[in-house]
Amino acid sequence: MIGIVSYGTHVPRLRLNRKSMAAANAWMDPSLLAHGKGERAMANWDEDSVTMAVEAARDCLAEQDRGSIQALYFASTSLPFGDRQNAGIVAAALNLSEQLATLDVTASQKAGTSGLLAALNTAKAMGENVLFAAADKRRTKSASVQEMQFGDGAAALLLGSGEVVAEFLGGHSASVDFVDHYRGKDQPFDYGWEERWIRDEGIGKIVPPVITRALEKAGVSPEQVDHFVMPCVYAGVAASVARKVGLLPQSVRDNLAAVCGETGTAHAIVMLVDALQDATPGQLLLVCGFGQGCDALVFRATERLAALPRRVGVKGSLARRKEETNYLKFLTFNRLITQERGLRAEYNPQTALSVLYRRRRMILGLMGGICPKCNTPQFPKEGVCVNPECKAVGSQEDYPFADQPTRVASWSADTLTYSMDPPAHYGMIQFDGGGCFMADFTDCDVGGVEVGMPMRMVFRVMGVDEMRGMTRYFWKAAPISVSGKED
Repeated sequence: MIGIVSYGTHVPRLRLNRKSMAAANAWMDPSLLAHGKGERAMANWDEDSVTMAVEAARDCLAEQDRGSIQALYFASTSLPFGDRQNAGIVAAALNLSEQLATLDVTASQKAGTSGLLAALNTAKAMGENVLFAAADKRRTKSASVQEMQFGDGAAALLLGSGEVVAEFLGGHSASVDFVDHYRGKDQPFDYGWEERWIRDEGIGKIVPPVITRALEKAGVSPEQVDHFVMPCVYAGVAASVARKVGLLPQSVRDNLAAVCGETGTAHAIVMLVDALQDATPGQLLLVCGFGQGCDALVFRATERLAALPRRVGVKGSLARRKEETNYLKFLTFNRLITQERGLRAEYNPQTALSVLYRRRRMILGLMGGICPKCNTPQFPKEGVCVNPECKAVGSQEDYPFADQPTRVASWSADTLTYSMDPPAHYGMIQFDGGGCFMADFTDCDVGGVEVGMPMRMVFRVMGVDEMRGMTRYFWKAAPISVSGKED
């Protein structure tokens, strides 16, 4: 039995109110007011597709054996690197074994479902667990409809055999070079075609035959499907497809447009996770992805679904929100406007690739050390134990800090240091199990940081070397609410 062993999601904390977006641009295009309902997920300035994929995977892998993962596939059309294995960065941040296969899947909005199919086939062939993640943070032109329709987010699935929460019954794919939109090489934004053409000639003709073939392969009749997952920014299209293939109207899942927006290649997986959080054992789930063709996959929820330890998932991510009404902040975070940042922002050192490689486990995986003689953790891992009563030499063993509970020991809110989201919060963090270091804070509200407050470590962008195209990553501390989720 091959299928989904676990799932996880990350939707950024900030939610940009669409009404504020429409109000800022209605002076030139009043039609945008028609799209001014609800909110879209808005990534922080230090989040991108890689960092969001890491967070989704951490949610997915809670209480899972990471040592069993033999491959990692990562789907996105907004990869930070055009020639560097982005999936490799995700694997390093998760402290997965370096003896695994990694693959970036990109260049189509159905990369999420195509990558999922490929990962399922790999898991079946290898007989081992495969981690699949999808994430997107797509840039759009200001005052465009896409700016209001899109959202940022990620989802991850652990695939394998044995105790699966959803069994993969079968799927089908079609490759059709129907161009609903495209983004040419070195172009920053998508170019879209006319909605009716996409809806009638594209989705309406390409998708139904693929769904019908997938159901036949799975041995499932249309009326048996309990959850139909099909991302589409156009209202009513998923319901129309459902009617054409004989699916029951009540099976069509909400596309989360009002509370999240469409998260690109991740959205089919995000919606699938949302469906899994509602599904009961025995129910059938059909997930579909469209983009220069179509993929359709059929799953059956198992008894194991109810026993899976609680995940943040889509519902937890959506509940963890902060409304944002500052449209200018959104433009700034997505580098859609040119601002004067001041002299302090001009310092932009070159990344020393040799140091990045030699200290990769420390930088990307937040791997420290622990002395087995006195059980003292320390970061960074060094040759001498920091315990003054021990000072053992060469005794350090690996000790991962990323998932260790931590608290604020001291903090500052600095308005002089340059930050994309001032003031810059940073300070000393003390891990509950031992160990401390100075860290940047993120997702903080002004006046909301206190000594002793619980924090969790999150993988984020530290800076972007725009001259050389290098994105630098490290771990920051983010506040935790009383419910145990990021505040």
